[in-house]
Amino acid sequence: MSATPGTYLVGGAVRDALLGLQAVEKDWVVVGSTPGEMLKQGYKQVGASFPVFLHPQSGEEYALARTEKKQGHGYHGFKVDFHPGVTLEEDLLRRDLTVNAMAQDEKGRLFDPYGGQRDLELRVLRHVSDAFAEDPLRVLRVARFAARFAGLGFTVHESTLAMMRDIVDSGELGYLAPERTWREFESALSTGKPSRFISVLRDCGALAALLPEVDVLFGVPQPEEYHPEIDTGVHVLMALDAAAGLSNGSANVVFAVLLHDLGKGLTEKRYWPSHLRHEAAGVPLVDAVCSRLKVPNAVHDLARKVCANHLTCHRILEARPVTVLRLLERLDAFRQPGLLPDYIAACKSDYLGRKGLEDRPYRQGEYLRLAHGAAAAIRARDLDLEGVSGPQVGEHLQRARIEAIAALAG
Repeated sequence: MSATPGTYLVGGAVRDALLGLQAVEKDWVVVGSTPGEMLKQGYKQVGASFPVFLHPQSGEEYALARTEKKQGHGYHGFKVDFHPGVTLEEDLLRRDLTVNAMAQDEKGRLFDPYGGQRDLELRVLRHVSDAFAEDPLRVLRVARFAARFAGLGFTVHESTLAMMRDIVDSGELGYLAPERTWREFESALSTGKPSRFISVLRDCGALAALLPEVDVLFGVPQPEEYHPEIDTGVHVLMALDAAAGLSNGSANVVFAVLLHDLGKGLTEKRYWPSHLRHEAAGVPLVDAVCSRLKVPNAVHDLARKVCANHLTCHRILEARPVTVLRLLERLDAFRQPGLLPDYIAACKSDYLGRKGLEDRPYRQGEYLRLAHGAAAAIRARDLDLEGVSGPQVGEHLQRARIEAIAALAG
């Protein structure tokens, strides 16, 4: 059945409906129209490189059917053609995956020229055409879809994975804008199976290209006594999925877990499987990754603090009250109390991300929350500071907070 000029629901909304999922947003393609005609109907134009319009009532996006031809590097190197003669089939041909290249008309009839419904049934992510290779961002998008639909059993077709490897080998990933790369990471790390995102990137070589600091962790051994899974990379994958379950979809926490053991990649082989002081060694690498991807400051701050202090949290039940207070001060937990739950969730994910130990209780987290509450309740204005001034005020406050933490054990 050939599509005629008109308006069509396309992409993710069609795919998700066929999977029985609730669509997050709806995108529409208009075949056989012009920018002038859209404006006359009250649509508001928002696209610069090609015309995208907002519906005057719903605010949903309506794009003119278009074709694209690669002209330069990266995500923006395309020549776009959106004349009224562009067909729906031509528009769908430029899309990334067959499962995203389906459309429905206003009567609900399905248009599926490239076998998307079949691939949904097969649970396979397959590229539509060789044009897939023209956009390096699609490497990240496929890995993100693999993570999002991992629970439904989706896999990446080998021919698509091979094309992703070719894109990586071409060096095109180096032309992606850091902000765009981060947005893909943020979306993928918010899924229920972020380890799948990292695994697919690793399978096609993109992890080594984008995050070599993480890629190098695979094959690095850890002491079996503490890490029965042994391989540091495997541990990170396990911790990522633990974080997904503990953080309510917070990419900030999952990203911190992704970077928490970077220092182990710097350990000389002669010292394996030990990794003394890997926490401090990893902090400059966390800084480098966050700078390269231009992650938001709050995300960087959490990742840095988790990397530097995760072992301290694991040992907190045996720590002296003064050590507990110093940890809370390093976390800036009294001025940023909202950071503490994310820090604890990341540390707990690290603790549970070990083979055979996934269900162990993490009493450290609850104790640290109680210690913070007890210490935060002590304020300088509530102390007897008669005759005390300057730095001595801070010293009195610290002593009182240490006593409050010590009282928890009593």
